[in-house]
Amino acid sequence: MGAIAEGIAAYAQPLFESTDGSIEDMNRAMTIAQLCWNLALVPEDKRDVEIDAMKSSLKMTDTDFADFRQRLILPMIQRHCDMFPALHHRSTQASKIVSVAPALPEKYPGTSRNAPCPCGSRRKYKRCCGSRQ
Repeated sequence: MGAIAEGIAAYAQPLFESTDGSIEDMNRAMTIAQLCWNLALVPEDKRDVEIDAMKSSLKMTDTDFADFRQRLILPMIQRHCDMFPALHHRSTQASKIVSVAPALPEKYPGTSRNAPCPCGSRRKYKRCCGSRQ
């Protein structure tokens, strides 16, 4: 099994342990694990809206859904944050990088990367004026 599959299996382990071992129960546990995994990746300020939106599709009463949320969803989201902290800091780090390094204008717009450089150097454009230094 690959590293990603092992990580997902480790993440879902508490749900697997709570099943009776039947295929139906294991599939249900995996579905809940996937749901919680995806919710964990939603930005915190939008997560409650997403959780509330799925209430109608689960066909649960308000009380049952509140219990499901407290007992399963929120602990699994926290488990995701604890197990994979780098996934939760990626979006803020990426936005900082983009805002710090603005794109440089192209020196010869429309020139193919592998074409000879228009400056006359006899090198490929990507190795000459097209390189981002």
